Amino acid sequence: MDLRDLRYFETIAALEHVGRAAAKLHRTQPALTSSIRRLEQACGAPLFEKFGRGIRLTAAGQVLLQWARRLRLDVEDARREISAIGRGLSGHVRIGVVPTAAQFLLPAAVRALLEQAPGVTLKTVVGLIDTLKPLLRAGELDLMIGTESAAEPGFTQMYVAQDEIVVAARRDHAILRSRARLADLCAYRWVLQPPGAPTRDWLDHTFRRHGLPPPQVQIESSSLLMLPALIAETGLLSFISRHHLNQPGTPLREVPSAQATMRRRLVVVIRSQGYLAPAAHRLIELLRASDAAQPAGASVQRASARRRR
Repeated sequence: MDLRDLRYFETIAALEHVGRAAAKLHRTQPALTSSIRRLEQACGAPLFEKFGRGIRLTAAGQVLLQWARRLRLDVEDARREISAIGRGLSGHVRIGVVPTAAQFLLPAAVRALLEQAPGVTLKTVVGLIDTLKPLLRAGELDLMIGTESAAEPGFTQMYVAQDEIVVAARRDHAILRSRARLADLCAYRWVLQPPGAPTRDWLDHTFRRHGLPPPQVQIESSSLLMLPALIAETGLLSFISRHHLNQPGTPLREVPSAQATMRRRLVVVIRSQGYLAPAAHRLIELLRASDAAQPAGASVQRASARRRR
């Protein structure tokens, strides 16, 4: 099989249309049709079938697609590894990162990496897990920094940090004037992510588990980075990482509630059989050793201890 034919095959499979694939690949439709015919002759089975106005993979095509992706990634990894020989800490690292880690975990590690390896270049993609993981699987990312999930074939997870999601309010909010119970939070309105976001689903489930109605959501925002500003401007309650509350000059305070504290682990995820450049390995080491990798609140506790001394 020709590697170029397999690359064309991947694109046709993704778009499910020969015409659109031809436009994307800057090839003629007859050229792509001939490419598919060669692959079908080599496999001894049809790879596509008509479906509506387009085409879709047959069972044989789905099997070939898995092997075509694996072969392409192996070839790309081989080229990257060979080109990295003798270069040391250099090259290009492609990183996918969830918003919290992008704001509080990655920058310090990147600073340390560039101090050690000024020639390294990086590309970061900020998004949620369901957006980043397909990019990692397809070889478009070298590593992903996100929340820990169930083990999945083909991926390796390495713990880097603990994060705690807590109820937050503006410092002049009435809820902070006395010790609040979980039920007391039902009396106030919230700004939260939409249903389906892990933190929103966890909070809704916690209220239901204690026989309480879900939070009264006045504003829904899909942007995690916008939530602290919305809390400060509107006076609504929210559910955000404790890291936001440790920032100097923040007008936000934590509403203490053990029942409404979500603990999660941040991990680096890589393809188990994928190639990682030395610079990527070093970045992972820095992430795992960073001060931000301590449990949330640890830096505040250390600062308090220093003041007492």
